[in-house]
Amino acid sequence: MRIPNPAHWADDDPDIGFLHQMASRVSLAPPLHEVLKEVLGFATSVVKCDSCFIYVMEDDELVLRASKNPHPEMVDRLKLKVGEGITGWVAAHKEPVAVALNASEDPRFKVFNDLPEDHFESFLSVPLISRGRVVGVINLQSKKAHHYSHREIRLISTIGFLVGAEIEMARLESKNSQLSDQLETETLVERAKGILQRSLGINGVGADLILQQESRKRQKSVKEVAESIVLNEELKHTSP
Repeated sequence: MRIPNPAHWADDDPDIGFLHQMASRVSLAPPLHEVLKEVLGFATSVVKCDSCFIYVMEDDELVLRASKNPHPEMVDRLKLKVGEGITGWVAAHKEPVAVALNASEDPRFKVFNDLPEDHFESFLSVPLISRGRVVGVINLQSKKAHHYSHREIRLISTIGFLVGAEIEMARLESKNSQLSDQLETETLVERAKGILQRSLGINGVGADLILQQESRKRQKSVKEVAESIVLNEELKHTSP
């Protein structure tokens, strides 16, 4: 039997072609924010909405990591506990929730006064799942009433299954990168403190205090101050 080329699936079934295109793009292992950007684009093209949020599960909390509408003050800061609000309910039960009318009256709904999108009528919330584990939740919201069709719910749910693993991998890579940067910073700071202790004859507490003071004085991070101290020390030993 001849197996059709996946590139031509869209000719037979637009939904399958759409999902294949999305899976192909997110499977390239880009950084987490790029994966989430792709998901936002695909989800909002499937379901027309006024707002779209993506929460990622981190340390048993749902953290807002992407938004269709710009919310720089909330992205990476807004957090929900599992079971809290409709989003938390979806994460706890691993089931989508579709509310066509009066979404804010749902007993599971939680209002965030900082977000103008809290004033809407319809709401679709779908879990992002990887190997049976919820790794995030995607929410689509509209200011007008909207009855979510079986196709819309099915497609968003399928997107959740397709990108769940990619989101988890990207999140872990991002976390490993942060841990690596943290270790590098700690090592650098300890080197700088050692230099200060030897050159000024002070203890570790005093060296740490000097780093903090210089950080505030120069309006630079402690890491940048430590880099400057270490570089200056290295230059002393390499100068003719």
